Amino acid sequence: MQVAGPSPFSLPLAGRSDAGASKAESLALLDDPQEWSAFSRPLPEQPACWESSVVFEGMHCAACALTIEDALRRVSGVLSAEVSAASHRGRIVWSDQSIKPSGWMQAAAQAGYPAVPANDAFSNDRRRAETRKALWRLGVAGMCMMQVMMYAWPAYVAEPGDLAPDMAQLLRWASWLLSLPVLLFSCAPFFGNALRDLRQRRVSMDLPVALGMVITFVVSALGTFEPTGIFGAEVYFDSFTMFVFFLLTGRWLELRLRDRTAGALEALMNRLPDSVERRASNGVFERVAVRRLNAGDVIRVLPGEVFPADGRILEGATLADEALLTGESRPLSRGVGEAVIAGSHNLSAAVVLRVEHTGAQTRFAQIVALMETASTSKPQLAQLADRIAKPFLMFVLLAAGGAASWWWSHDPGHALMVAVAVLIVTCPCALSLATPAAMLASAGALARRGVLVRRLQALETLATADTVVFDKTGTLTRDAFVLDKVHTREGLTRDDALAMAAALAQHSLHPVSRALAAQPAGWLAQAVHESAGQGLSGRLAWVGSGRAAISARLGSAQFCGVALPLTDALHACLSDEQGWLATFELREDLRADARSTVAALLAQGVQVHLLSGDVPESVARVAQQAGIQQAKGGCTPQDKLVFLRGLQTLGRKVVMVGDGLNDGPVLAGAHVSFAFGQAVPLAQAQADFVVLSERLGSVAQAFLQARRTLKIVRQNLCWAALYNAVCVPLAVLGWLPAWLAGLGMALSSLLVVLNALRLSAALPTLEKD
Repeated sequence: MQVAGPSPFSLPLAGRSDAGASKAESLALLDDPQEWSAFSRPLPEQPACWESSVVFEGMHCAACALTIEDALRRVSGVLSAEVSAASHRGRIVWSDQSIKPSGWMQAAAQAGYPAVPANDAFSNDRRRAETRKALWRLGVAGMCMMQVMMYAWPAYVAEPGDLAPDMAQLLRWASWLLSLPVLLFSCAPFFGNALRDLRQRRVSMDLPVALGMVITFVVSALGTFEPTGIFGAEVYFDSFTMFVFFLLTGRWLELRLRDRTAGALEALMNRLPDSVERRASNGVFERVAVRRLNAGDVIRVLPGEVFPADGRILEGATLADEALLTGESRPLSRGVGEAVIAGSHNLSAAVVLRVEHTGAQTRFAQIVALMETASTSKPQLAQLADRIAKPFLMFVLLAAGGAASWWWSHDPGHALMVAVAVLIVTCPCALSLATPAAMLASAGALARRGVLVRRLQALETLATADTVVFDKTGTLTRDAFVLDKVHTREGLTRDDALAMAAALAQHSLHPVSRALAAQPAGWLAQAVHESAGQGLSGRLAWVGSGRAAISARLGSAQFCGVALPLTDALHACLSDEQGWLATFELREDLRADARSTVAALLAQGVQVHLLSGDVPESVARVAQQAGIQQAKGGCTPQDKLVFLRGLQTLGRKVVMVGDGLNDGPVLAGAHVSFAFGQAVPLAQAQADFVVLSERLGSVAQAFLQARRTLKIVRQNLCWAALYNAVCVPLAVLGWLPAWLAGLGMALSSLLVVLNALRLSAALPTLEKD
């Protein structure tokens, strides 16, 4: 997906189109296929299909998300639509053979929810404008509430006969006048959404709230206009302004908390600069738009700027901050010939680099695509809450009507206020936010530590998993070998043997050669030939010496013509014309935190297995080093899958951790899967979690975070259920005034969001060995 810079059509989509252009005309501009890459990406597995990521404006609740999904799915050509109530983001899959972007965007706009590109650079400005407007509405409601309370106070404390009728009536009129700005300005979003829902014959969470506001104001106004009428006994302007103030306070705080999460995601998505200095044909650097970059271009990135594409440094050296992309918190040195990745920060010096990948081909774009998918996915608990939301709202309306009917014969004014309390207190905002708010907060915390969550549902499953199966090579161990022991012929020093081997090894990319390819001290290899799978042969000369060059070989014992005792250790031999010179014993490089990770999993009651296609002796040695008791070597991918199915047959919930290269079947077959993203293109990774860093401890931390997440979700759901179980009967019985109902509703939603934000804190740390 193209992520470089803002969409040129972000302004029309945001409702800022020129006066002469209609909204439909603005949307039609997006039907140009050249503009689709600004907010969409093609799906390789589905020809002629695109996946678009957008943000919907005007959303407030789960019912809004369901309304948008229904509107989009009714459009011919839209294959699927997922909208998250917590992030307000949507993922739409559509066929360019049947529909253009303007078609499904117009359907969303007609439903009352305009769509804007998720990577729109103006989204932050719109969020700030929305927050300012919400703060203005809150401020007006707060000021008027205080004044109305001041006018209502004498009626509460006055003894019979203390307050003259004309003075009481004057205070009512003053309260009515001060309530008008609240009704016309502060309540406008609730009324607008409710009217839109009524026109389209649907129910959202704003409808009962708007009904409650209208009823309270109308009853109080009738009591003011006709003090001797059926509603003249009491007015409720204080309750009206108070519960509007409490509701707006809750919404404003929710907006700030949501923006904190959305802002972090968009900060990553909009991380690329708008322009960069590119070398022209005359050698002069000129500034061009990032979207004009192509592979092979030479660009200059100044200190403090963000690398706009994947590339390799041609001139200069610097420090790069890759924390948001790899989870590596320390700046990394990058010099000539070394790779830099799009989205990382150039910290210390200007560098010149050649562009290798741009746009959707960069690792940065793949990370963004994974985060977009996660932000719109819905866990099962959230799907259940969404399904409950609309029927529950119908129940709310019926309950309010029933309560009003019951109390009408006693006191019509009180009956209507009881109905208002029921309408407001039962709004299921807390229920709809309970799961997605916690899941998104947890996914954000994991992403900051270099673990991308592809499916939020996987967090639920991971929390209840009881078995972990590790692959060995590239997972428990690194992709490289390290030198262990050196045995040399009498008269040859260890340093000389290593220097001779390094001179040959520098001509090969084999993992064993890379382990020996240190800078040779004085030896030069000439006429080197590599025999695939066997070793290297060539001539070694001592630089600056008159000695004749010698023929040498580096590789297997058979290739070097030497006999070695049988051993399960990995080794390489060095020989010359006279025979054996040296033997280098190598070992796999176990990740530094492998043992502490296994210990942390075992401490959580998780069963740990090791499966590998390597020889059983090597697998057993690595298992012993890592502290794993159950290990099996010589496994094909099919053997791993059979073993996995066997564990699942026993009722185990299995997590598979692999490098993603040859573990596709078993990663797909596990309940939850982790892939180390350094080993596999992210676009092809099928795992539920992708670990961008080199830390194996991220797996154990994800376990702990998933269990914390499920605990928080259960707390939120229990609170939402308990709140409704206690407050609904109180409201129906008439023991809960409208202002207290508004306070309860606002506090319940706010408590759920604040509880979820506890998951945004630093992940639990693991004890080191």
